[in-house]
Amino acid sequence: MTRKSIWAIIILMSAALVGIALIQFFWIKWQVDLNENIFDSKVTLTLNSVKQQIEKEADENQKINNKIRSTKNEQLLGDRKLGILSKQPFKNLGKQGAKTSLNELYAYDTYTFFNPSVQFEDISNEKIDYAIQEELQNQNIDLEYEYGVYSNETKHFFILNGNYVPMVGRTGQSSASDLNTSLFRSQYQIDLFRTEVANPGFLKLFFPSKGSYLWSQVWKSLMSSLIFTGLILFCFSYTVMVIFKQKKISEMKTDFINNMTHEFKTPIATISLASDSILSPMIIDNASKVTRFIDIIKQENKRMLDQVEKVLQMARIDNRDFDMKVEEVDMHEIIKSAVSHALLTVEKSNGTIETKLVASKPIIDGDVTHLSNIIHNLLDNATKYSKDIPSIIVRTKNVKKGLEVSIEDQGIGMTSDSLDHIFDKFYRVHTGNLHNVKGFGLGLSYVKAIIESHKGEIKVQSELGKGSKFILFFPYKISDF
Repeated sequence: MTRKSIWAIIILMSAALVGIALIQFFWIKWQVDLNENIFDSKVTLTLNSVKQQIEKEADENQKINNKIRSTKNEQLLGDRKLGILSKQPFKNLGKQGAKTSLNELYAYDTYTFFNPSVQFEDISNEKIDYAIQEELQNQNIDLEYEYGVYSNETKHFFILNGNYVPMVGRTGQSSASDLNTSLFRSQYQIDLFRTEVANPGFLKLFFPSKGSYLWSQVWKSLMSSLIFTGLILFCFSYTVMVIFKQKKISEMKTDFINNMTHEFKTPIATISLASDSILSPMIIDNASKVTRFIDIIKQENKRMLDQVEKVLQMARIDNRDFDMKVEEVDMHEIIKSAVSHALLTVEKSNGTIETKLVASKPIIDGDVTHLSNIIHNLLDNATKYSKDIPSIIVRTKNVKKGLEVSIEDQGIGMTSDSLDHIFDKFYRVHTGNLHNVKGFGLGLSYVKAIIESHKGEIKVQSELGKGSKFILFFPYKISDF
């Protein structure tokens, strides 16, 4: 699968995930809106029912009071005929006399019992509190609520949550009005005692926890949606990561096969050429030349066996199928031996290997063969990836509970991306379009496996174009870790 195909699949899957997420969001939002509409309808029914109860009670009270007032008026008229009506109500009425006074008295009665404002301000706080509570229960609304009866004339709530609220100053503002901004702005409102010419005020309801209540009704759907969407996203991300990882492994294996083919092709061609030469009539009778060609065949055959052994050795390391003969080892002796072998190659390029073995305790537990191999591998890498003239420094020092060995070069260095993969099997650091560095990409993977089997650690410091530094830690005693 090509990189373009992978990215096309990722884009399509991402678009599908976004589409599913948006559909789920709008579906849940639609469910919340539907629940809100149902809730609003219930509150509207509650307000209408409370209004009917208030106005019905006011009408009944008005009828009773009208009867009482009618009786009193008849008594007053009778008293006038008897001449016992008090003159006090008429003292400022002017020349109109008793007739005018009786007309104004009738007008006062009419104003008192037919004016909506008077009826509005006679609302009982206890009865309206009980009515709201009862109607909300009938509608199955079990939420905290606040309510208030607002007067348009005085511009304040004169009943708040079952309590009368006194007026403060001349402004007509309630002492509690500033604390009820949310109530005043509430959408749940109904006019009380409204007529064609007057609107004395209204009743308002407010539910502080309405939002959380509406969302709580869809929390199961919401949580299910989030969980399953999260699972899909996780699986998708993991799949993409695996695809890229497998693609990288595939590329490394292809590179490995190409390198292995190249490494085997040369000795096979040499062996074939040497065999043909031996069979030549001019060579077969010449014992010295036959011996020479046989030596070439043996060397190339050994070279092939070494390459095969590297591959098999890496397979055994992956399966942890290798034996270690642990004993006390002098790392200084191993380093000196490895450096002496590496100098043969380095000196051909006029390079140098400097040793600074300052550790006072170089003895550790380990396997001599494997420890020698990892030092050889690191020195070989430092030589291969150096620039024109290799310059390598090997250091040792004692640290807490162990020995630290560092191998530093001034070669081509590595990028941060390469540092993340250099210990992966078959991985090889890119050297541009040049292919002058031979190998299977198994060396550092082997080094890490051996160091970990010795309970040690390996770290790398590198900068592109400035070289690399490998820092190895070995414990004095493997049993301590």
